[in-house]
Amino acid sequence: MSTERIATLTVDGKTVEFPIMTGTHGNDVIDIRTLGAKTGLFTYDSGFLSTSSCKSAITYIDGDVGELLYRGYPIEQLADKCNFLEVAYLLKNGELPNATQKFDFEKTIKNHTMVHDQLTRFYNGFRRDAHPMAIMVGVVGALSAFYHEAMDFSDIEHRHISMNRLIAKLPTIVAMAYKYNTGQPFMYPRNDLDYTANFMHMMFGTPCETYEPNPVLVRALDLIFTLHADHEQNASTSTVRLAGSSGANPFACISAGIACLWGPAHGGANEACLNMLEEIGDVSRVGEYIKRAKDKNDSFKLMGFGHRVYKNFDPRAKLMGKVCSDVLTELGLENDRLFKLAKELERIALEDPYFVEKKLYPNVDFYSGIVQKALGIPTSMFTCIFALARTVGWITQWEEMITDPEYKIGRPRQLYIGAARRDVLDLSARI
Repeated sequence: MSTERIATLTVDGKTVEFPIMTGTHGNDVIDIRTLGAKTGLFTYDSGFLSTSSCKSAITYIDGDVGELLYRGYPIEQLADKCNFLEVAYLLKNGELPNATQKFDFEKTIKNHTMVHDQLTRFYNGFRRDAHPMAIMVGVVGALSAFYHEAMDFSDIEHRHISMNRLIAKLPTIVAMAYKYNTGQPFMYPRNDLDYTANFMHMMFGTPCETYEPNPVLVRALDLIFTLHADHEQNASTSTVRLAGSSGANPFACISAGIACLWGPAHGGANEACLNMLEEIGDVSRVGEYIKRAKDKNDSFKLMGFGHRVYKNFDPRAKLMGKVCSDVLTELGLENDRLFKLAKELERIALEDPYFVEKKLYPNVDFYSGIVQKALGIPTSMFTCIFALARTVGWITQWEEMITDPEYKIGRPRQLYIGAARRDVLDLSARI
């Protein structure tokens, strides 16, 4: 990373210099850490549209060309050649595992899939109709009350034990939230199954009979996990990093990330997209809703199109569209109403000059809701599935942050616009 170039800023006739930092890919960055000391000024960047909050070697997005890299590998290649736990190993360790490393890592994760029996009683404190994300925020945060022996996060072994526990236990916690909502008994993990098949067993199996996962459906859900594993410095990842900057334990940090992800503008987008398709209802009404989406005076929004980062086709959307077709074919749902509606909506939007000029391409949420619904996952669980997958990215980002020698507790500045300093009047003088 080079810092040879200099950016200059002139303030009240005084010129100050700041180094320009260059990474492997992406925009160069002006290092303004000394701005306050040199000028008495701060920057204002609501929503952090032009601010790099950290240095990271984990994930890179080029929104202009529609590229997503995990540790330098294109998401398309990882989706084609690796399963989710291989991707988790990659994010966590920086390199893909060889055969021995893959076997050992999968074995380690399987050894951590059960949760403390006392933790299962936490669920009884929630109403049966509680939103599963509310349950997850509480239960994941409570993990720190059960695992005291590995809390020295300056110790790499302690960090990795906590990371493995989170990766292993999230499927169990998510499945238990679903079972609690439906009134069915919790299912223990099966270590003879791989990561995603085991999750489907805990979600959909019952004690009455042995659950046999469908390999096509397992592969589809495994791909969903891979596509959601990490995504640079988004809102929830930034939340995890900010919480972790205080020295908070990783379970609390992941709980904070889950709470942030719960917001409909972040993790709830696929549910909103599915609700939009239900509202449109039929292919014959697509033209009507396309027209509404263009009308500035109409509150209707075309969900699943466009992205804060991608100004080209979201590479995850292309993969998800193929998975959606495979799943519906496997289940005999090729003529599924919502899928046909989605394909027609995508076709028209990609041909319409309004959407083409604004680069409103389909994003990953456009098809993921249809896939999850076809798999039997209720809409209330969609964001839980997202959180399960993203935990891998969150915990990797957390470790990168706390092992960065330059990291400090997060403390954003503000532009204060409240009342100027004033004195408190005696009660009798107040009007």
